[in-house]
Amino acid sequence: MLLLSDHAKEGDQMAFGSTVNKPVTNSASAEGAKTGGKAPVNKIKFGGITVDVWENQGEKAPFYTFTLQRSYKQGNDWKNTNSLRAQDLPKAILALQEAYKKSFTSEQDE
Repeated sequence: MLLLSDHAKEGDQMAFGSTVNKPVTNSASAEGAKTGGKAPVNKIKFGGITVDVWENQGEKAPFYTFTLQRSYKQGNDWKNTNSLRAQDLPKAILALQEAYKKSFTSEQDE
């Protein structure tokens, strides 16, 4: 199976005029403190695309779920949507691959 990230390097031009960005990943524990609720354990960002990684406790072991969103500006306000445009797909693929890799590595380490 050919994965987009197997050949894409940071700064490469991709279809639809988008550019490959280095993934931004971070722990989101501060976000949980702000909202007073459970925060994602990680965030992966490629441009306006964000994948949040959520840890859930299963009967025998923790497991991960993922949410995907696109940020956009409408007037002076920033908004989020789960709807993607064609030009968002390469970044969404890369962000999901990175999220999978990080969660899979995390599960193997435990």
